[in-house]
Amino acid sequence: MSDTRRPSTLRLLFASSHPGPTVTVTVLAVVLAAAVGHPWWLVVLVALAVVAGQLSIGLANDWIDADRDRAVGRSDKPVARGLVAVSTVRTAAFVTAAVAVVVSVFLGPVAAVAHVVLVTAGWAYDAGLKRTVWSVLPFVVAFGLLPVVAVAAGGGAWPTWWAIATGAVFGVAIHCTNVLPDLLDDAATGVRGFPHRLGLRGAGTLAFGALVVAAALVLGGQLGGDDPASGAGVVLAVAGAAVVVVLAAVGVRLVVAGRSTRLLFRLVIASSLVLVVELGVAGARLVA
Repeated sequence: MSDTRRPSTLRLLFASSHPGPTVTVTVLAVVLAAAVGHPWWLVVLVALAVVAGQLSIGLANDWIDADRDRAVGRSDKPVARGLVAVSTVRTAAFVTAAVAVVVSVFLGPVAAVAHVVLVTAGWAYDAGLKRTVWSVLPFVVAFGLLPVVAVAAGGGAWPTWWAIATGAVFGVAIHCTNVLPDLLDDAATGVRGFPHRLGLRGAGTLAFGALVVAAALVLGGQLGGDDPASGAGVVLAVAGAAVVVVLAAVGVRLVVAGRSTRLLFRLVIASSLVLVVELGVAGARLVA
């Protein structure tokens, strides 16, 4: 009876791929690609390339960290629980990385190179940068390049500077809040990246401060330039920035109180969804 209830290998691999961040990043890429007017088939190609790349990064993380996750008893990791073999996760990581590279070729040279560098940055983090003061660098690079992948796909123009800057700053917020709930486990297994050196309050404050900067960049991009938003667009832009500021304030309050919970990461994800809507509304303003 117990065997029939055992999750399939595919489901276990998906659980090992960090599905939350994978879906979030893919949705962001799709929104950006659609917002600048790419045809539906190109948007689908962007989605396939990005989801394959993100799956590979997540799978590589669980494969490389299998022993560490097992040592600290991570019950949310199928590899650590022995439900799926490390070799299976490793193979899936390489296969999805290969798929990401192949699909990226069809996005055009600029987008393809940007996406390969993005995926490489994620793997570099998994492979060792996460244990150094440079752990934030892969996130800055990857999220900064994501708008390039989505906007420049199909030989399109580069995104505006503020779209790239928004992605890079947002990467800082994602990295800092993602590790906060795992500070004790990471310390026990020798992981001391950039957020760990800042501590809970330092990293948390930086993360939510970065969110406010990202919101300000998007707001400035909406209201400035040769084709600024008007009417309802202005209201939506200001309202979106205000929501992100409120969420950031809640996050800082939790951080100051010493609350190192998954709620912090959920606040960042919620803020990202607001920013996604803002970027989607920006449309052609995303193009340099």
